[in-house]
Amino acid sequence: MRTSEHPPARDRGPEGAGHGGDAGAGFDVITMGRVGVDIYPEQVGVSLDRVRSFGKFLGGSPTNVAVATARYGWRSAVVTRTGHDPFGTFIHQALRDYGVDDRFVSAVSGLNTPVTFCEIFPPDNFPLYFYREPKAPDLEIRPEELDHDAIRAAGILWVTVTGLCQEPSRTATLEALRSRGRNGITVIDLDYRPMFWESREEARAWVAEALPHVTVAVGNLDEWETAVGQGGPDASAVADAAKELGIELAVVKQGPEGVLAVDGTAAVRVPPVPVDVVNGLGAGDAFGGALCHGLLSGWPSERIMRFANAAGAIVASRLACSDAMPVFQEVEAKLGETGHAD
Repeated sequence: MRTSEHPPARDRGPEGAGHGGDAGAGFDVITMGRVGVDIYPEQVGVSLDRVRSFGKFLGGSPTNVAVATARYGWRSAVVTRTGHDPFGTFIHQALRDYGVDDRFVSAVSGLNTPVTFCEIFPPDNFPLYFYREPKAPDLEIRPEELDHDAIRAAGILWVTVTGLCQEPSRTATLEALRSRGRNGITVIDLDYRPMFWESREEARAWVAEALPHVTVAVGNLDEWETAVGQGGPDASAVADAAKELGIELAVVKQGPEGVLAVDGTAAVRVPPVPVDVVNGLGAGDAFGGALCHGLLSGWPSERIMRFANAAGAIVASRLACSDAMPVFQEVEAKLGETGHAD
């Protein structure tokens, strides 16, 4: 098995220069939730029973978002937990190598750091196999261990629906949201994964507890249907439902139809960026990191969506997730290919 070579934090993009901060400064972005080790096959188009070799990478959606924001020069941290095992050690080292602060990452005795295998069948079939039994340590985030001052001070707090699926992570996630008081930018990734829930209805009930505390919500049509009972083919209905909940920016991913963003002043529709897909699993996390970069930079919604789409396309063209996160110049170059570079 090959271990990925973690590059040091790459050169800061021009839009993020100067935002790295020092050891005593607050964080630009704090993400919270899932972490693990991604085990990706090095043979594309082959089922796992026939794969001969694998690469080992840092994984977990909110963790990847923290990596992606660090690549743009922002000071990021992740709140999560690992097992007390060698994979947990690997996660700490990988975070540091990527420039992500790991002070809020702690170990849980008796639980293993999760691993996730995938199969890669481009362009649109990437089965995932989660090994999180009997329980993933990232679901053992406890409310009494949260640094509420850091959470309140962060420019962005990013949480996920998966963090609501079990206790004590559920209570910790809701407490983190409440401590923000809708100050600053608070994002929920509507990452509904059926294997983590007893039913869609259970997920919807807990998402309803979280939504009043967020300012930005991001998801595809199915995830929005889980969150607000609106979905199907009508992205506009989703955006209307989000507006009624007081969400300031609703981002609706529509696959080949692109992205719809509604920010209270206008609705923006942005087409996808064409790409030869190698592995689509990290594209959403790259989109999320680019979204954070645009929000912190104060960009208008259309520019954010185009930039985020381009970042997602870059990662979809690469094998890994965390290792593949681009820097600012790479995204601008991709946008230049589409005629939309600034």
